[in-house]
Amino acid sequence: MIATSEVDAAARRIAGRIRRTPVLSAGPVLYKLEFLQHAGSFKTRGMFNKILAAAEHGLPGAGVIAASGGNAGLAAAYAARELGVPAEIYVPVTAPSVKVAKLAKLGARVAQVGTEYAEAYEAAFAQAEVTGALFCHAYDDRDMVAGNGTLALELIEQVPDGFDTVLVAVGGGGLIAGVAAALSGRVRVVAVEPATSAALHAALAAGGPVDVPVSGVAADSLGARRVGSIAYETAVSAGLTSVLVDDQAIVEARRQLWEDHRIVVEHGTAAAQAALSSGAYEPQPGERVVVLLCGANTNPADLA
Repeated sequence: MIATSEVDAAARRIAGRIRRTPVLSAGPVLYKLEFLQHAGSFKTRGMFNKILAAAEHGLPGAGVIAASGGNAGLAAAYAARELGVPAEIYVPVTAPSVKVAKLAKLGARVAQVGTEYAEAYEAAFAQAEVTGALFCHAYDDRDMVAGNGTLALELIEQVPDGFDTVLVAVGGGGLIAGVAAALSGRVRVVAVEPATSAALHAALAAGGPVDVPVSGVAADSLGARRVGSIAYETAVSAGLTSVLVDDQAIVEARRQLWEDHRIVVEHGTAAAQAALSSGAYEPQPGERVVVLLCGANTNPADLA
């Protein structure tokens, strides 16, 4: 597992680079509005920590390279631009056009390869081997995970009277591993996965990471074919559980967030809310639940 001290160190390293995102209280449910982060997702925390940690030993002239369904690429492109280094981002051809357009706007070189994240990953890793660029794994990297976990440190400070449970949408597991490390057993952490892209759920059933089929409305952000080893080891060590939600529940939860709170998030983010609204996770009486709303790089047109 990532140590809490690594998350603390990440918080010091990225201080002044990221936004302190607010918490919204909605009755018994609290929402951590991390979708308001620079570049539209929590991944900006991890990318800043990854690049800044590497910079302590000297960054390669080729800059950074990452593979992504969109959000990790946006985070890498944003962090690289702010730090004055070049970025090359590989995304599948199925990546939402809104994310691809934002990547170009941030000044990154964009390559679209394959139909799934795994194919873009293979191409990006091969390119990094050729150019010597710093390869920034989207989720299975200690610096990335520690940086992501800094949002949970904020959450502790923002909710001084405490909370019982945090619901976290999971793809490759880079967010939930960081959150679990930061909270260090003080509250229950529950993974929420699409039934059609459930890499962590499958790994827990199989006794280790395995490849899973990937599809569904949230595949662009939660479509990891295999959960990261850091996330799997964290889930086992911390006793994390995973609940599954279907596409209909995700779509309805996304619309509910818009109609009730005027919050616009992507489908992957709405999965965490879907656990509550669909009944996949049922809080006990008096249980105080935090829903992490982690990304909003989406086209809101279909919410009208």
